[in-house]
Amino acid sequence: MGLSIGMYFLYRSVSAIFTHFNHANIRVPLWLDKPISLIFVSPNMHKAHHHYKRPLTDSNFSNIFSVWDRLFGTFVYEDPKNLRYGLDVLEDSTDENLRYQLKIPFDKTIKTDY
Repeated sequence: MGLSIGMYFLYRSVSAIFTHFNHANIRVPLWLDKPISLIFVSPNMHKAHHHYKRPLTDSNFSNIFSVWDRLFGTFVYEDPKNLRYGLDVLEDSTDENLRYQLKIPFDKTIKTDY
């Protein structure tokens, strides 16, 4: 790929740190999070693509630099208080049923996409 092994491991290490930071159950104050999200992917910015409805699910794909989402038009910033996680095609009554959740990939009668 034209990339040294050291640079590859550096990228993977930084990517792992950002992934853990963005998926942690923390809320950064908006006054601090918005400036961070101008350059880096911040926790509040990242949470938008876990929202249960499109088009927010189709946004914020970057894992380190938010510049890529801005460049490709997939950047969205939404207050985490307005977000709800899950899939809009599944019932809320089964969201905590582990047996049902494990069955979803194997049961073709359960619709998980449009």
